[in-house]
Amino acid sequence: MVGGGCCPSMELFRSEPMQLVQLIIPIESAHMTISYLGDLGLIQFKDLNAEKSPFQRTYATQIKRCGEMARKLRFFREQMMKAGVSPSTSPARQVDIDLDDSELKLGEFEAELIEINANSEKLQRTYNELLEYKLVLQKAGEFFYTAQSSATAQQREIDAHQFDEGSIDSPLLLEQEMSADPSKQVKLGFISGLIPREKSMAFERIIFRATRGNVFLKQAAVEYSVTDPVSGEKIEKNVFVVFYSGERVKTKILKICEAFGANRYPFTDDLRKQAQIITEVSEKIAEMKTTIDVGLLHRDNLLKTIGYQFEQWDFLVRKEKSIYHTLNMLSIDVTKKCLVAEGWSPVFAIKQIQDALHRASSESNSQVGAIFQVLHTKESPPTYFRTNKFTSAFQTIVDAYGVAKYQEANPGLFTIITFPFLFAVMFGDWGHGISLFLASLFFIFREKKFSGQKLGDMTEMIFGGRYCIMLMAMFSIYTGLIYNEFFSVPFELFGKSAYACRDTLCRDATTVGLIKVGPTYPFGLDPKWHGSRSELPFLNSLKMKMSILIGVTQMNLGIVLSYFNAKFFGNGLNIWFQFIPQMIFLNSLFGYLSVLIIMKWCTGSQVDLYHIMIYMFLSPTDDLGENQLFVGQKNVQLTLLLLALVAVPWMLLPKPFLLKKQHQERHQGQSYMMLHRTDDSLEVEAHHDSHGHEEFEFSEVFVHQLIHTIEFVLGSVSNTASYLRLWALSLAHSELSSVFYEKVLLLAWGFNNIIILIIGIMVFIFATVGVLLVMETLSAFLHALRLHWVEFMNKFYEGDGYQFQPFAFALLSEEDD
Repeated sequence: MVGGGCCPSMELFRSEPMQLVQLIIPIESAHMTISYLGDLGLIQFKDLNAEKSPFQRTYATQIKRCGEMARKLRFFREQMMKAGVSPSTSPARQVDIDLDDSELKLGEFEAELIEINANSEKLQRTYNELLEYKLVLQKAGEFFYTAQSSATAQQREIDAHQFDEGSIDSPLLLEQEMSADPSKQVKLGFISGLIPREKSMAFERIIFRATRGNVFLKQAAVEYSVTDPVSGEKIEKNVFVVFYSGERVKTKILKICEAFGANRYPFTDDLRKQAQIITEVSEKIAEMKTTIDVGLLHRDNLLKTIGYQFEQWDFLVRKEKSIYHTLNMLSIDVTKKCLVAEGWSPVFAIKQIQDALHRASSESNSQVGAIFQVLHTKESPPTYFRTNKFTSAFQTIVDAYGVAKYQEANPGLFTIITFPFLFAVMFGDWGHGISLFLASLFFIFREKKFSGQKLGDMTEMIFGGRYCIMLMAMFSIYTGLIYNEFFSVPFELFGKSAYACRDTLCRDATTVGLIKVGPTYPFGLDPKWHGSRSELPFLNSLKMKMSILIGVTQMNLGIVLSYFNAKFFGNGLNIWFQFIPQMIFLNSLFGYLSVLIIMKWCTGSQVDLYHIMIYMFLSPTDDLGENQLFVGQKNVQLTLLLLALVAVPWMLLPKPFLLKKQHQERHQGQSYMMLHRTDDSLEVEAHHDSHGHEEFEFSEVFVHQLIHTIEFVLGSVSNTASYLRLWALSLAHSELSSVFYEKVLLLAWGFNNIIILIIGIMVFIFATVGVLLVMETLSAFLHALRLHWVEFMNKFYEGDGYQFQPFAFALLSEEDD
């Protein structure tokens, strides 16, 4: 849900107070009441007819009617997409269209469109058949014309030859008689048509085998793809003519043609008739083309008429369908004159809901107004946080892990700052930060345009988190200034460097040491550190210790939030036997390490912190020697080690036994009840029977507490080590940026060739954008996500609630159909 304002507030710390409300609505005003509540979007209705199937509910007919209208609209959408017609988007949705009139219009438009499509399909099929017929006439006509010309020429040669040598080569008497008798001559039939080119070889082979070679097959390839009349797809085809003798052979050939999907067309061997038929077919093709074009124009005009009101109809149908779905969740009063609704709503929405009920009753001319009352229940309400376009992305990050339990402390408020900051620690470069900031500003300035469009999955995710990306970029600029890196190049932004070469003749600071000659660099890392031989050891030490300090601070924040949760829900056991021992254990070890890091920085001592922490466990009574930072350090370490050892059984043992004692006392107290209560006593007893007398398994509780204790003890070590990813990714980002700058850009610059320089700049830009601004951004984002989900939120966040999903027309989508 989107609330007012644009800045985060403490409203995000606790979810909105919710209440279970009951509405008693007269039937004559039920539709309008639900419509107004859908516009308001502040009630999550409960299904009071869960035992009934969808067909047994009161408004099943109306839902079926809306479903049929939705089917027609989907049909119209498909037809518009095929025709390239887009629905006109009106600035304001006119939801006052009458449903009955819309249903009538949709039915008329559907019938007309189906008729147009059917006629167009028939005409198109006929048109494609005529085109194929014309091809057969042309190609097969060439076969007969060529054969007839060849036969005529051959006959002339034979006649001339017989005239010269008639006595020797003249045919025998029997042959002359047979050739003179027409009844004894062999008559050949032929079948012509088109076949797909990919099937032509198999077609020829099958015909040859089926007829044992007693046919003559002639094929000619069509130069262009032909639209098949049956499938409507463009296919490469061959024109064929099969000559045969006998009816049995003809039957076999026809069956083979049918099996191979060959389209057969009639043909005559008379050349005059062929020319006449080709002329007639060409005239029909021209007429058919004109008729098809007129039909398509009429179809496009009809689709444009539909598209003009399509969005309004679509929203109306989805709205009406959702209203009737909601009405089916309501139960009918025994008088069958009222509908009873129950649902969750925020406490602040009481006045708005009552106004909507009053307005619906007055506009529907109902004699009786709707009744609004609050119900008391032990059921856990849904969780609802009022967010806006700025805070919604951070709340989504938290909800992806789990929805907060009702009134549980919400880490989303702290995530607004901690998430971009942890990202920036790993992505510290103010040049890359500026690039990311400009990309986020592009989406922010064009949010009105993008919010009304359908974006791709990746683009939509980036657009939804545009303000989160903006904060990530701003924090990256800040940490980049601290690291003093601009695409890995240092700058003296805040003053002169405090260091210079040891020798006045030195030119390369990487081969000789540096000495301090001026005041400390005022902000961030001194630029002289970059490129020196001490850069990597110095930055490793700095970023590793900084990661530990950040991690211990955030884990302490998580434990403190568990205290606020326990205090809010009145759970004293969690305060005394979870919050306190956890704070003692974590800070006795890693809190102490953080103090040592700060003291070492402040004093400039050379003590080995690894040695101190290792021998704090292995040899706690030995003298520290040169690794002593302050007086009494040995006694402090013994005390902290003892407190950490005591904290473990403190977390493990008392809580299960105290829970068992509380359960026994509660069970014993419920055995007695005051006699003067009648109805209320029965209700209390029923309530306690269902909730209070749940079985208490001490073994399960103890095992659960054991697992929780082991998880925290081991997790304190692993989680602290996990924060070292801040150091590792920051170092990797810096080194990658340095490699691209030195090995690509500077190397190309050194060739003194403009072509190589341009190529080097292009490679540098693509490498920076592809690797550092895309892959490294995604990597740092995922690692920051893991640090929040695992290392921070597991200290206090249960996340076993369920989200408030109100009935709201603003949340309707096309998938609701």
